[in-house]
Amino acid sequence: MTATPYGTPETPHLTVRGEAHLDVAPEIARIGVTLTARGRDRRGTLDDLTRRNASVLDLIKSYGDAVEHLETGALTVTPELTKHGRGERVRTYHGTVHLTAELGDFTALGELVTRLADLELTRVDGPWWALRPDSPAYGEARRLAVREAVQRARAYAEALGTSLAALIELADTGTELPHPPAYAARSMDFAASAEDTAPPALDLEPRRQHLHAEINARFTMVPPSL
Repeated sequence: MTATPYGTPETPHLTVRGEAHLDVAPEIARIGVTLTARGRDRRGTLDDLTRRNASVLDLIKSYGDAVEHLETGALTVTPELTKHGRGERVRTYHGTVHLTAELGDFTALGELVTRLADLELTRVDGPWWALRPDSPAYGEARRLAVREAVQRARAYAEALGTSLAALIELADTGTELPHPPAYAARSMDFAASAEDTAPPALDLEPRRQHLHAEINARFTMVPPSL
């Protein structure tokens, strides 16, 4: 017998929701790096920023395969005008460039964050912990949600003294991964002297990721004897 889109006494329908909550370890961490330069000359400010950017890129790339992704964001050079006096005169120039790095090796992450934060006029934000888009954790959360829906449907059918007959619809209402608050580190506005030793690496504790999967499932049941 062909199932109708709505239940009948001969083919009663049962609709349930299945949910799953899963806590898993993060797979990647992202950090943001903001480099700053300032000076009275626009070209000099840009040259300082370019040199500082190259130095930071070399430092990040020195970690090899531990850095899975590196990209440069916005670069700005902005004049600051004098607040007093007649006419508009440039007092100084401020330059910034933003970098984003993604690491899968959390042991290297603590050392890299510390070394970056110890650089002159460098700000470090993060890390933001996350899962990869193709993480098997997403599939596991969905499987658990489906399993929970089937178990719930069977429980309802057994309460009626009958059993499930067939699955007629399964709707994925979403698998969510909330963004946790970030841990931020900011450097001092001066560089360590040549005699200073490198600062100890930060001991970072990866924040576990909470996955929530939810599905709606519709079944037909063997007609119960009520």
